[in-house]
Amino acid sequence: MHGDNHVKTIQMLLAAASLSLVAACGGQGDDAAGDAVAEQADASADAMENSADSMEAAGNEMGADSMEAQADATREAGEMKEEAIDNADMGASANAATEANAEAATPPAQ
Repeated sequence: MHGDNHVKTIQMLLAAASLSLVAACGGQGDDAAGDAVAEQADASADAMENSADSMEAAGNEMGADSMEAQADATREAGEMKEEAIDNADMGASANAATEANAEAATPPAQ
């Protein structure tokens, strides 16, 4: 049970970090926000793997296997969020460029 609470806490922190980074993403066309989300997911997954190692050392093989699977899922989710953020950031940059081109092509009102 204690391991489940630890995992839920890590997942909540990861979700909060992801949301704050998505909100900060300003269409810059860089990968910094997405990379930060992936790094946070990796850090959370590393903590889960450390917990799994402790569980295994204590003889809780089933709990360790479950924690390892959650660590893998956390890493995968981080990679998917990174890709989504990067794609959204590129889309925002493309939209800004399209709007700027449209404004430049519009003749001034008389």
